Amino acid sequence: MASFIDPLIAFVSSHAWLAYLTLFLAALLEAVPIVGSVVPGSTIILALSALVPGGELRLESVLAAAMAGAMLGDGTAFWIGHRAQREILSSRPMANYPRVVAQSEAFFHRWGALAVFFARFVPPIRAFVPITAGALGMPPLRFYAVNIPAILLWAPVHVLPGVMAVSALEYYGGAAGIGGQAKHYWIPLVIGAALIVALGVWTVRRGHGGGVIEPAPNPVLTPGDPGARRDGA
Repeated sequence: MASFIDPLIAFVSSHAWLAYLTLFLAALLEAVPIVGSVVPGSTIILALSALVPGGELRLESVLAAAMAGAMLGDGTAFWIGHRAQREILSSRPMANYPRVVAQSEAFFHRWGALAVFFARFVPPIRAFVPITAGALGMPPLRFYAVNIPAILLWAPVHVLPGVMAVSALEYYGGAAGIGGQAKHYWIPLVIGAALIVALGVWTVRRGHGGGVIEPAPNPVLTPGDPGARRDGA
């Protein structure tokens, strides 16, 4: 296992800026509608946080990269919805995912401004709520008053568990023979757990008729339908 992780750790040690850029992009892409539903941003952040106790990455820089990416992603999505208004929800590519759009609207109507706060912690809804909030006319000041505190809490919630877990394993793991090697176990553990959870969620959704972000099926046109093409058209 060490032989697999060691090259990654050595690369990050020599190119820490790439790790911070990865954290930034992971947080940003999680806020992009549709894309954010499949990008494992939280897994990337949790896994890379294991490199903080050993000094490969700095805690304040990891938190700053994650917060900046989330703020830019959420803010951009909100302003796209704010400018386009409700039309954006019925336009492509959003129109291809009516189920999750409907869930986002229901979530927003139920919780109001607090939906922006709660959604930051609920994938894949968090990828759709900011643009939905803008499209439904939420005032910008109210959006940022809720969104920024949510991000300030969301980043430590994703980073600190990895930091504390690896630090504890390093401190107490000597008897188990993993002292000094905790990060080599933490990173594969996080990735493996994320894959198992994703597979389980996919299996459950498959059994209930499809996933949350399943595209809308293309309609089958019959000769009598207004949109049907005629031969020679």
